[in-house]
Amino acid sequence: QVQLVESGGGLVQAGGSLRLSCAASGSGISINAMGWYRQAPEKQRELVAAITPGLTTNYADSVKGRFTISRDNAKNTMYLQMNSLKPEDTAVYYCNAEGMNYGAFPPKSFRSWGQGTQVTVSS
Repeated sequence: QVQLVESGGGLVQAGGSLRLSCAASGSGISINAMGWYRQAPEKQRELVAAITPGLTTNYADSVKGRFTISRDNAKNTMYLQMNSLKPEDTAVYYCNAEGMNYGAFPPKSFRSWGQGTQVTVSS
C-alpha cells in the first residue's frame, strides 16, 4: 500500500511563510510525478504546483513567484515552500503522487492522495 503523509500546515499571518512536506511510503515504490493541490471551501480542487522526477516544475499563475515546489527523490518526499502568503491561499492542501508499486506482484501503477493539511492565512 502506498501512503502519503503530509505535514506543515497551520495558521500564519498574511505575508508569512509555511513549508509543507509530503512523505510517500510503501515497499518498492517508484514515484513519477508529484503535485500539490488545494481546495478552498465551496471551490473546486485546483493544482497548485507539480514536479517531475527530473525536477521540472509548473505552477498555477496565482502562486508563481511565491511558492516553490521541490522533491527529494531519495527520500520520496515532496515539499512546498510558501512565501508571501495571502488570505486567498487559505485552503486544504493535498499531496498527490503517481508511479509504480514494485512491492506488489505483479507491479502495478498507483495514484495516491494525502489526507490534506489545513493552511489558514489571516489578514
